[in-house]
Amino acid sequence: MSTVINSTIFKDIFGAADMRQIWSDETRTQYYLDWEVALAKAQSDVGLIPLEAYHEIKAHATLAHLDMAQLKSTTELIGYPVLGVVKQLVQQCPTYGDDYCHFGATTQDVTDTATVMQIRDGVDWIETTLDHIMAAVSSLAIKYRDQPMVARSNLQQAVPITFGFKMARLLATLQRHKARLAQLRSEVLVLEFGGAAGTLASLGSLGLSCQARLAKELGLAQPTIAWHTERDGFAHVGAFLAILCGTLSKNATDIKLMMQTEVGEVSEKYVPHRGSSSTMPQKVNPISCAYIHAMAASVRQHSAALMDAMVADHERSTGPWEIEWIVLPEAFILASGVLTQTRDLMEGLVIHPQAMVRNLHLTKGLLVSEAVMMALATPLRGRQTAHDIVYDLCRQAIDKDCPLLDLLKQDDRVQAAVQSKDDGWLDRLCDPANYLGLSREMVDRVVMP
Repeated sequence: MSTVINSTIFKDIFGAADMRQIWSDETRTQYYLDWEVALAKAQSDVGLIPLEAYHEIKAHATLAHLDMAQLKSTTELIGYPVLGVVKQLVQQCPTYGDDYCHFGATTQDVTDTATVMQIRDGVDWIETTLDHIMAAVSSLAIKYRDQPMVARSNLQQAVPITFGFKMARLLATLQRHKARLAQLRSEVLVLEFGGAAGTLASLGSLGLSCQARLAKELGLAQPTIAWHTERDGFAHVGAFLAILCGTLSKNATDIKLMMQTEVGEVSEKYVPHRGSSSTMPQKVNPISCAYIHAMAASVRQHSAALMDAMVADHERSTGPWEIEWIVLPEAFILASGVLTQTRDLMEGLVIHPQAMVRNLHLTKGLLVSEAVMMALATPLRGRQTAHDIVYDLCRQAIDKDCPLLDLLKQDDRVQAAVQSKDDGWLDRLCDPANYLGLSREMVDRVVMP
């Protein structure tokens, strides 16, 4: 193998077959040909070339007419694949090809637009898969809206929340990513066609009308000005992939931690022998979570490389452009691996409510110390006073390994403060299920906006 994304063994773990096809030589080269056909159509419409030239170009602009081995050798010689494609297309069009194929265009026009079309297809795939993930997360948020569990701060037990709240937070983040996708499309799905230095000088007064028709033929937006060396759009794509994968990696990290033997609140879907150990038969390791973390980290590095590609010189650059050729395919394929693994993870996630309840009571009431402190603040005439008393009782509970509730009932200061309360007031106060804040209401705000 050369990399995991094309390895016979690893490729379907670290990427999706559909995404690999989008970024394949065949798809990219076909988009070069589609661009040439669309250009000929636009130019024939405005009278720049004969209609017959368009028909001849269209008839021969297919992969079946290309010699890919020859294209490889031509690309190695010239440095760019587009000219090799054009040369072969011209040979296939003996009547009009030499005069009118690739008329007024430059290599980068074709290359950039083909990349934009691949990005369009990749983004469509991402959105479809993201919708599946969001549906699974939404279902978990709704089903476990009321299921109490421990929130953790600095890896320590903090206060109670619900598992639905945890899932709704993830869902809200994914909703923001959906909104970012719409913005990305409007900024990035833009035609590149400017000629030698971006001014369309070779087409004279018909340049902009030809450009508009070409954009329409390809289903892309017309640029306001050439962007040969303005690479912010592709950097935006990389940044989006990085932050999307970052969100999914954060989720996978939480799930890995919740799968620990001592926690046991969730687990990846059980499949016989998946995640097994060669030496420890009892183990069921997190697998999807581990792959997600590794791929997401790699996508972030690719995003940084796309930032480097922005530093292009003058109107047509030397070098940084090729960074995108290396990075964008891998970033999209690895991101598709993150999304595929996440979809499988969330659709099959197994929840263990009994373990969540067990962990709520693991510290024998210390989890609700904030609830106790806040409730005692008024009768004890000050939050700081209440804090100091509860803090002292928490230390005693730890030292004695006894329930906080027992010490609260034995403390004269607390008893004096709660003498007006009913006998079950402290018991209810120390029940973690009674201190969920607005977890459930916030779930509703996300899943039913």
